[in-house]
Amino acid sequence: MLIGITMGDASGIGPELVLRAYMGDALKGDFIVIGDYEILKFCNQLLDIGAHLHRIDDLGQYMQGMLNVYDLGLMDGSSLKIGQISKTSGYAAYKYVEKATNMALYGVIDAIVTLPMNKESTRLSYPNFTGHTELIAEICGQQDYTMMLASDRLRVTHVSTHVSLKEAINAVKKGRVLKVIELTRNSLSSFIDKPKIAVAGLNPHAGENGAFGQEEIEEIIPAITCARQSGIDVVGPIPPDTVFIKAVNQEYDAVVCMYHDQGHIPMKLLDFDSGVNVTLGLKIVRTSVDHGTAFDIAYKGIASTKSLVSAYNYARLMAGDKM
Repeated sequence: MLIGITMGDASGIGPELVLRAYMGDALKGDFIVIGDYEILKFCNQLLDIGAHLHRIDDLGQYMQGMLNVYDLGLMDGSSLKIGQISKTSGYAAYKYVEKATNMALYGVIDAIVTLPMNKESTRLSYPNFTGHTELIAEICGQQDYTMMLASDRLRVTHVSTHVSLKEAINAVKKGRVLKVIELTRNSLSSFIDKPKIAVAGLNPHAGENGAFGQEEIEEIIPAITCARQSGIDVVGPIPPDTVFIKAVNQEYDAVVCMYHDQGHIPMKLLDFDSGVNVTLGLKIVRTSVDHGTAFDIAYKGIASTKSLVSAYNYARLMAGDKM
């Protein structure tokens, strides 16, 4: 099994994270870094990390015992702007993801792990860029996908993510809720036998039988009913103020959330440093760190590698590695 790790925006913490995780022997199994050899070489020397780098442009050149860098040759130290918005690094980060996704689609690598991009930097070259997930889904030619945040303590998926709260409420429709339940079950089934899923309500007390809103009655409950009829073990809607503690106590394997913050707040509270972002519904396995480029601490050697290690391990798990 071979995992591809995209280097992320060169101006941020991505390069040092993969170098330090490698040197800490935290990335088990075979992997390549898809990015720029010269940037990793510069970072390796600047922070005195001591990684043994090996430049490749063909997987036949892969060498055991080395950090293999699939070099796209887009940047070097002279074009690097540490901790700053940069059109060059934003463009390069986009190309790393594009290359990795196509490699996974053609079966050259078994999964991809993405290190953070800076949206503002990438938009200087690609004005319509909204994020990793949307880019990868577009390359894969898929529209039915969702985000899952995962850690050792909790997993959450989302009916909607980066939209206003008003739009998020309008997005709570039977078909979409059902699709996210199905995507959640399909993903968990790759490593959990008969996963049990909880669905959070949208309104306080999950609407309390219509006292605080009709969305549960009109959209969420019908979706749950359809899911049960298809054989999915799913319960709900459960009041949002109690569903997460039940999941942490292992009553459920995942919680389907109705909007971005409903899922992100408990995850960030429980596992801020080690959470993993997983895209469900794609033709490929893709996980990501659950943090940004952290320009303020880039190239200082202090950024936590926990989320990268968790994302890497989760990618291997979802790709079928029993580890």
